[in-house]
This record gives sequence, C-alpha cells and structure tokens, in this order.
Amino acid sequence: MSLSELPQSSARTERALLVGVYPPHVPPERSDQQIGELTKLAETAGAEIECFTRQHIRDIHPATYVGRGKVDELRSLVGENDLDLVVFSRDLSPVQQRNLEDRLGIRVIDRTELILDIFAQHAQTRDGKIQVELAQLRYLRPRLTGGRRDLSRLGGGIGTRGPGETQLEVDRRRINKRIEHLAKDLRAIERTNRIQRRARHRRGVATAVLVGYTNAGKSTLLNRLTSANVVARDQLFSTLDTTTRKLYLGERKMLLLSDTVGFITDLPEPLLAAFRATLEVVEEADLILHVVDASSPHIDLEMEAVAGLMRELGGDKKPTVTVFNKWDCVKSKQAVYAAMEWLEPSPSLVLSATQDRTLQPLIDLLESLFEVYSPQGQWETARLVAGGV
Repeated sequence: MSLSELPQSSARTERALLVGVYPPHVPPERSDQQIGELTKLAETAGAEIECFTRQHIRDIHPATYVGRGKVDELRSLVGENDLDLVVFSRDLSPVQQRNLEDRLGIRVIDRTELILDIFAQHAQTRDGKIQVELAQLRYLRPRLTGGRRDLSRLGGGIGTRGPGETQLEVDRRRINKRIEHLAKDLRAIERTNRIQRRARHRRGVATAVLVGYTNAGKSTLLNRLTSANVVARDQLFSTLDTTTRKLYLGERKMLLLSDTVGFITDLPEPLLAAFRATLEVVEEADLILHVVDASSPHIDLEMEAVAGLMRELGGDKKPTVTVFNKWDCVKSKQAVYAAMEWLEPSPSLVLSATQDRTLQPLIDLLESLFEVYSPQGQWETARLVAGGV
C-alpha cells in the first residue's frame, strides 16, 4: 500500500464543524488557543469552517467520547448546516470514530488525522514522503475494520468454513509489510544523515538549527539569511523537510544553518516517531535558534510547547538564542518584553524576517558566538548562557 492509496483530501472544499473538547481544568485562554489552532489546521487542510462548538467534559464516553446530549447537538448542527466533515480537537479511538460517523452520518476525523492530511499535502521530498506515509499507516492500522464481510470465509455455518483470510487480515498484512519496508528506508536515511553530521563535526564546522512553533517564520528567516529559497507560506506546517544552508558571517567565518519542521502543542506521537530522523539535527546541533512568533496572542503557550518538545529531543541543555520574529506585527509589546526578561541571562532579540534591516543584530550576535566556538566543535556554553557575548 502506497501513500496514494491512503485517504486524501478531496478536491472539493469540505464544509466542516469543529468540536473542541477539554478536561475541566483547562483554563479559557488555553481552550481559546486550541480552538484557534484547530481552525488554522482545518483551513490549511482546505476545509471551510461553517461552525464550531466546545465542551469541557469530566468523563470521556467510551463509545462516542462525548455524551449522548452532545452527540444529538452535533447531529442537529450537521443537518442544519449541510456539513461534510466533523473535526474533533482530541484524538478519538477507532471505536469512537466509527460510532460517531454512524450517528452523525458524515465523516468524523480527529486532530491527528487532520495534521497527517496536512503533512501529506506538503510532503515534497522522498524523505518527507516516507516519513508521512509511515505515520499515516501507523495511524490507519488500528482503524481497519472488517466492514467487507462478503470477502470473509471465517463466518459460522455451512459453506463458510475452510482456508482463507478475511479482507481485514489481508489489509493488515499489507500495511504491516509496507510499514516494515518504510521503517527500513527510514533507518537508512537516519544513518546517512548521521554520517554527514559527524563528518561536519570532525571538520570543526559550527552548526545551528532553527526551531519553533509552526508558522513562526523559520523558513522566511532562513531564506533571508542564506538565500535558501525554501518554500515559506503563511500556513501551518509549510516546511516538513530539514534544509541546511551555509551562512557566511564574515571573513572565513561560516555557520551551517538548518530549518526544521514546526512544532505544535501535543504533537501526535505517530508524527514525532516518524520525524525523529528529521529532528535528530536538533540533538546534534551546536546552537539552537528558537524562533517565536512575537505577534501571537498565545506566545507563552507556544513557547511552552516548544520547550517541552526540546526537552524530549534533548535540546533543552544546548546554548539557545531566542529570536522574537514578526516584530512589525506586534500590537502590544509588553508580553514580548516580559518573555525576554524571563529568559535572561540567555540572549534574545527581536526582528522581522521580512525586513532585512532588522537582521543585522542577529548576524552580529552569531558572529560573536562564532568567536567562542572551538575547532573541536564545542561552544563555550558557560560564557554563552551567562550572556557574556
């Protein structure tokens, strides 16, 4: 089974209902951020948002996630608005997803499936397509159901006994075989990337990596600094593949700067597992450039999400420079100043990646950092963290 055989987004714009569900302890600002993020995800996938509803639930219903009353409300919204799709903000079990589709009469997907669809649309390189397909298949495997019972020879009664597989078993076997093949390809990619990074390290080449919340402007910044010509759109997850370019800081001073896939709150585990090969660049980088969307109304939550993933990837102890991007779009600068003060003594600065004149302070800072980089490929981290550059 290949990526082309998996369910893809329809060419027709789908009219969607968004359903935000949260535990009781989630504060209003957090739920606002999550429903806003879900809206951007659905729009990036190509959906037309017709309406949304939210609910704080104490207990998850095992059959439908939400209770019977909420299901009835959703069915009414579906009928009144002639909808094609319902999108849940939380992951649904295969049983919950199937039961909701039966009761609502239209397709129901969860947040992970929505993100997977976006990744499938944006994957361009062979490496990216392998990682996306692997994540999709791992997500799809437990959701296979024995719906095609006419192909089964394992029923009870005369004429149904004997050798043979159900179509469900055939599908699972094909998916398992394809997952095994893709995982092998992915391991080969990891080995190749690791060898290349080690060769750079032996040559004493300094490396920096751009990390940050999705749509923070990492690709735009890479383009402006290195003329990388990476696709940069005002969309979530427009970048999936790691791009590395040379950044010349002065006479005989060169830094390898890499872009990475954007982070997001509660990044689905299938994606994190599949994209570990891409994110290994974070683990082995000498310097982290954390790019923050300074204009975001949820700047603290987004920085917190990135910090959590950096801890998981082993990048939280690396020298880090925080770059507050989109400074020209900031309406209230107080939140940014507060974040910069909280980050001290680690260095941080503000800029607008679309305005070249604002980039020089970052270039100057990187050039200063280069001076404390040893030929053995190590930063003098104590000096950097102490803000001594």
